[in-house]
Amino acid sequence: MRSTPRRLLLVLWLWMLAPVALGAPRALVGATLLDGYGGPALADSVIVIDGERISAVGRRGMVAIPEDAEIVPLDGMTVLPGLIDLQVHLTELGHASRTRWREAYLPLLERVVMPAAAEQLLHAGVTSARDVGSPLEAAIAIRERIAMRRIPGPTLYVAGPTLERDPPTHDRARHWPVEGAADARARVERLVRAGADFVVVGGAESLSDAELAAIDQATRAAALRWYAEVHADADIARALDAGATGLIGLGSGIAETLPEEALAALRSRAAHGAPVPWSVGASVLTNYEWLRLDAGPLADPRLYEGMPLIVAEDVRRSLGDLVTQIDLETPALRRAVLARRLQLARAAGARFVLGSDAGEPAQLPARASWQEVEALVLEAHLTPAEAIRAATLDAAMVLGIDADTGSITPGKIADIIAVRGDLLRHIARLQDVELVIHRGLRYR
Repeated sequence: MRSTPRRLLLVLWLWMLAPVALGAPRALVGATLLDGYGGPALADSVIVIDGERISAVGRRGMVAIPEDAEIVPLDGMTVLPGLIDLQVHLTELGHASRTRWREAYLPLLERVVMPAAAEQLLHAGVTSARDVGSPLEAAIAIRERIAMRRIPGPTLYVAGPTLERDPPTHDRARHWPVEGAADARARVERLVRAGADFVVVGGAESLSDAELAAIDQATRAAALRWYAEVHADADIARALDAGATGLIGLGSGIAETLPEEALAALRSRAAHGAPVPWSVGASVLTNYEWLRLDAGPLADPRLYEGMPLIVAEDVRRSLGDLVTQIDLETPALRRAVLARRLQLARAAGARFVLGSDAGEPAQLPARASWQEVEALVLEAHLTPAEAIRAATLDAAMVLGIDADTGSITPGKIADIIAVRGDLLRHIARLQDVELVIHRGLRYR
């Protein structure tokens, strides 16, 4: 009889791990389809979903719809793969004051902040995300809770803390100091043991050759990739020469051009058939300038859905005076040269992918991702079709998950969103996502 409680616990545990029953097939009918590959749109489309995966795609009348399928009419909408944001900060919710955020919310990260950020991203159409700079155990726990469908959120890929030379002492849970090659290797090995999906190194120029080599060797030994968070222009060539797979952020540079050694490193990778994936977070600057002139959009209550009321009100109040609250470094100077720097990087062979810095001050998770896609169009001069591919299939390729997601293709996981109107003519339509399907389940 003593074993009965243990048996009950085992049954409950297995029940929690069991796949969620997804019911009858579902057919999305009538939308204009952008499949993620960047090719022509398909009008009057049909997408059949069976369980977690897509079973058929084509034009209406050319695809057999199962008799028991739930029909979801999407006439007048554009349907596309779920967005894949490669630069999010689940530990923040867009609060303007970093000091206030640290004092009030760091103890609440895993219980309150990170679940709220994950839910907001999902409802905004982000079905996969790469989290950067979070406490290790909290990031792993949130990733697993989402995978088990215990909380709503995008499929997560986590790095844990960023590795840096000398991070602030008040934020060592999210930024680990590196003190020598042996310490660098040990830091990576700890991340690997915990189950990190990748490694982020901040400010590569400040690290020694031996430290960078140790990071590169340790990540390769674990079959992981490491990415360089750009703090200054000098970090770009330094990180790429040391073996970084890609770049995160554009740094605080105010020069109209990038250093020749950075452009040369980008050209070299592109010439060898491996263009550098770069999530730049351009919308941090464009969003700041927009909201500084007109903060009206921040009154939209939809931006705070999923946050506890007291947190939502605190975030809203903090955004009332962006100029005095947000500590962006020389935003006006950086904004003035943003487009030119992006276009030079792209001409040198960089492959831009969606990376919004969601969670950073004024980068509310509910709006950051679509703003970044728009910035890729307006500032980097991608076409809307190219920007959508950068936010879907190209981002999936960076994560190595393109066999399963990133495009609307039979056999792939059903990560699908829909917006009303013609997205190829009006990219800002991404701000009004009306349908979200993640792993076959509808969340919106």
